[in-house]
Amino acid sequence: MKNNRRRLLLAGGLACLGLGPVQAESSTGSLAEFRERGRLRIAVYNDFLPFSDKGRRGIDVELARALAGKLGLAAEIVGFNADEDMNDDLRNMVWKGHYLGTQPADVMMHVPVDEGLAKANDRVRIFGAYYREGLALARNPARVPAVSGSAAVALEVFTREKIGVETASLADSFLLAVLNGRLQDNIVHFTTTEQAAVALAGGQVAAVLGPRSELEMALAARSGWPIETPQLPELKVNSWPLGMAVKVQEAELAAALGRALAELQQDGTVAAIFKRHGISHLPA
Repeated sequence: MKNNRRRLLLAGGLACLGLGPVQAESSTGSLAEFRERGRLRIAVYNDFLPFSDKGRRGIDVELARALAGKLGLAAEIVGFNADEDMNDDLRNMVWKGHYLGTQPADVMMHVPVDEGLAKANDRVRIFGAYYREGLALARNPARVPAVSGSAAVALEVFTREKIGVETASLADSFLLAVLNGRLQDNIVHFTTTEQAAVALAGGQVAAVLGPRSELEMALAARSGWPIETPQLPELKVNSWPLGMAVKVQEAELAAALGRALAELQQDGTVAAIFKRHGISHLPA
């Protein structure tokens, strides 16, 4: 499931560049049935640390429990494996259910709050951004200076030094194309960003470009190694907000979860959850 993060970027609607909160059509959803049931069924990805691990632990798991608690409900956490793209995941876990028999959840975590994705999935309501994920560069400071300026200046070092990326990720696509492909010979591909970070720690590459949360988790023991957000004008999308999704008719549930999230953000609970997992909380 590790490749799910890649699909979130490439198939999750980011290509439209229309990032922002999305309002779906009004509906008649009610909280009464959830209160009668006493629990909220919340879907999280499997094998997706630091956010979730088969529903047992992770940032999304803790946040899901805190949100349900704010609504006076018990959280029933459902871990699931990603399908081919985010559209499939929304169908399987929010509005329809999986053909293998998995029932949809009431809420799905870790959904890009993106206009293009919402327009392509009119049976769901996407809202409640709680984190801004983004591409970051982890580097060995002895081999790679701070990255700044245009790609021609900032990335010139990678005409000589190796840089690691997750195969077929947003970072991979960018590096392969930038500077008319001049960096291709020095791009080293890995199955996951975590594996690329291990190679960085071992000296096989001089830097890694990938999602900040994965880099912070993988390099937690190397506090002296910078993890920076590259401000490259050629990189059109370098961050994206992540939130939740419910069925489009569940307007009341979405509103209640939105209020609960605002309270958890205001009292510091959200930031504390991220801190416990060693991840910088970047508000959306």
